[in-house]
Amino acid sequence: MEALGWIVLVTAIAGIGGTGIGGIVGAVLKTNSKKIVSLLLSFAGGVMLSVVCFDLLTEAVKPNGTDVDPISLAVAIAVTLGGYGIVYLLNYIIDKRTSHATHKVEGEHPSTADDIDELIHSDHYVEHKKSNKGMFVAGLIMACAIALHNVPEGMVIGAAYVGEAEWLAASGLSLAITIGLHNIPEGMAVSVPLISGGMKPLNAVLIAAASGLPTVIGAIIGFLIGSVGPMGLTVALAFASGAMLYVVFGELLPESILMWRSKAPAFAVLVGILVGMLIVFI
Repeated sequence: MEALGWIVLVTAIAGIGGTGIGGIVGAVLKTNSKKIVSLLLSFAGGVMLSVVCFDLLTEAVKPNGTDVDPISLAVAIAVTLGGYGIVYLLNYIIDKRTSHATHKVEGEHPSTADDIDELIHSDHYVEHKKSNKGMFVAGLIMACAIALHNVPEGMVIGAAYVGEAEWLAASGLSLAITIGLHNIPEGMAVSVPLISGGMKPLNAVLIAAASGLPTVIGAIIGFLIGSVGPMGLTVALAFASGAMLYVVFGELLPESILMWRSKAPAFAVLVGILVGMLIVFI
């Protein structure tokens, strides 16, 4: 119970805290520093990639801490693909739903919804003031979509703590921090449309923070599945790895490049990978 309480606390900080900070940034600035956000996302992606490849997947194929078990290896590969595919499908459905419901300003939006400007409308904010209702609905839909999206992310943190004797384990904390960074733009994507739609900033920030609550639920699920036994640990870690690999390659890196088309995000990824290696092996 002590372990589960610690996991809930860490995940709440990452999920609720990350989207809450993003909500505050969106409420205060209404615009964004795309270069800073780009570097943060790239760095987080690098750290997450190291932790998944050098820690989670390694533990998944060796759940007993011995030599690689062929059965565990086969299960880990299959479940990793499944985790990647499920999160991809979930994001595809969310993108379809939010794209139709979000009010558009003709000629102002980029063709992809991965651009941060598409999410918070910072480059044509005034234009949206003419259609507050559409922005308000878009903000609510975005909050629901992000809440659903945060469940598998929480499973990653919960699974990372399974079998750890020390609850200050670096891998679990590092994943919580990177997921928290990843949640900042998501919080902005919730608060800015709600505020432009007429909601009070404080209420918009609270809704943005609440959208991170399902991260805690996902962490509890991941921890409980991984605690069943060696095969449960393999399944939990492999699913979490697949989910995070999609987050890295399907969200973090594309978003960072769209925000800042330069070589800097690639360098930030490299730094993140090296920092992740230090976290895992030291």
